[in-house]
Amino acid sequence: MNDIRRTILWVIFGFSLVLLWDKWQIHNGRKPTFFPTPEVTAQAPAETVGTDTGLPAASANPAATANASNVPGTAAADAAPAAAREKLTVASDLLRLTFDSEGASLVGAELLKYADQDDKTKAIKLLDESANRVYVAQTGLIGGNFPTHKTAMTLKPGPRELADGQNELNVVFESPDLGGIKLVKTWTLKRGDYAIGLKQEVVNTGSAAVNPQLYLQLTRDGNKPPGESSFYSTFTGPAVYTEAKKYHKVDFKDIENGKTDSVDKSADNGYVAMVQHYFASAWLLPPGTQRDIYVRKAGSNLYSVGEITHLGEIAPGQSKSIDARLFVGPQIEKTLESIAPGLELVKDYGWVTILAKPLYWLLDKLHSFIGNWGWSIVALVLLLKIAFYWLNAKAYSSMAKMKAINPRIMEMRERLKDKPQQMQQEMMRIYREEKVNPMGGCFPIVIQIPVFIALYWVLLSSVEIRNAPWIGWIHDLSVPDPFFILPVLMTLSSLLQTALNPAPPDPMQAKMMWIMPLMFSVMFFFFPAGLVLYWLTNNVLSIAQQWIINTRMGVPPQFNLPKFK
Repeated sequence: MNDIRRTILWVIFGFSLVLLWDKWQIHNGRKPTFFPTPEVTAQAPAETVGTDTGLPAASANPAATANASNVPGTAAADAAPAAAREKLTVASDLLRLTFDSEGASLVGAELLKYADQDDKTKAIKLLDESANRVYVAQTGLIGGNFPTHKTAMTLKPGPRELADGQNELNVVFESPDLGGIKLVKTWTLKRGDYAIGLKQEVVNTGSAAVNPQLYLQLTRDGNKPPGESSFYSTFTGPAVYTEAKKYHKVDFKDIENGKTDSVDKSADNGYVAMVQHYFASAWLLPPGTQRDIYVRKAGSNLYSVGEITHLGEIAPGQSKSIDARLFVGPQIEKTLESIAPGLELVKDYGWVTILAKPLYWLLDKLHSFIGNWGWSIVALVLLLKIAFYWLNAKAYSSMAKMKAINPRIMEMRERLKDKPQQMQQEMMRIYREEKVNPMGGCFPIVIQIPVFIALYWVLLSSVEIRNAPWIGWIHDLSVPDPFFILPVLMTLSSLLQTALNPAPPDPMQAKMMWIMPLMFSVMFFFFPAGLVLYWLTNNVLSIAQQWIINTRMGVPPQFNLPKFK
């Protein structure tokens, strides 16, 4: 009876861990792993951006409320002179960008160093405005009938591609006079830089002083990025960083429900961003620039994150300009750290950040010597096993002792199977005599779990693993093994580990020990090859260490095969 009770408690405990993990995923802005909820996947046509992306008034300026009717998408904004809408493509060594003459908005960004997951001959598109996807960067002015991202703008002549020996390329757009203001946007691409410069000069062409506010926003649909797996969860959506509240993600569902209070509403530092697996975009204003921050629903399955800054009064004939940067690129920690404080946090490790960062640093250092990300993963796991050698040795020694006395335990259980209370007392007596702690093999392993969870997130989050080959048939460590060789080996190694461990006295628990690794291994058939390689390496090294310790302690390795009836 006690054994059945213990088995039920173990099942409840395991199920509770699954539920807690899913709740933790949701708390950190990720989708649940085991019990996913249906998500909105309605396609957003590109035209929606132009008709339904109004801006909130700047909260710090009471006058902005009165000008709410002049935000983009209203009749006042649409009063701009008619002009043909054109798309312009420019390129640097890292980026191929597409600008729309309507508002001089950035409506396309291809990362030339990163191949598309489905078609390796093409570069991945991060920003896009098409029939099935919307992800764009927009800027403009509010506070009057001023130029917005809906205003037709004129492109100035100039080069469209960064030439050999050239380090900088400028693309200039100019708006017509609207409300006594002309807006000049100068986009600047630099060689080797994913941060695009944007200088916006506001010229008062009228006869009265004006007081405009400048907005910068990122707008995208709520769909998952193409190629995302359903078997592990990564965050997609807006994020805001300020020194006061640090880094906060906002789920699309929370925006739908108006739950955006977790982010700062105003600051003079930080950034707003759109984040997805491996890549991100972020608007960066100069430090010390006061701005109001907003996260909002912009239309059907469309969401915006942005900031509004006040330019102050501009007298007739005068002008003011503000420099900003738009990061559009991969989540490479060293690159992000060099661009702006806190930007590296878009590569989000969640609650294991304190462990994940040094692990990534070590993995990166190993790669600088080895030159192959697959072998670097193997080397990192080997170093971790060496670091935890004595903890593991303690666990395996305890398991070896348990295995040595297992025949006595089984004989005693059979002899006293009708006397459960006496059986428990006899079992505890044997443990005391042999100086065996039944939990001694678990505690040292439990201590290491956060480290290996952190390594899991490092491998899942690192864009360097994307399209990185290992050996033979593994051409991309970020996608599942095409022939399932690694998952099969991982499953076999898990079963071998189970066979080497002492069998629990309770037959039901013994069966569960075999069933759980099989159930757990199913997920690995859909996990990225890099994650499976890490787990397989850990299993093989654990088996080797356990085998050596058992042999040294005079407990020859024996396989405890399951007995299913």
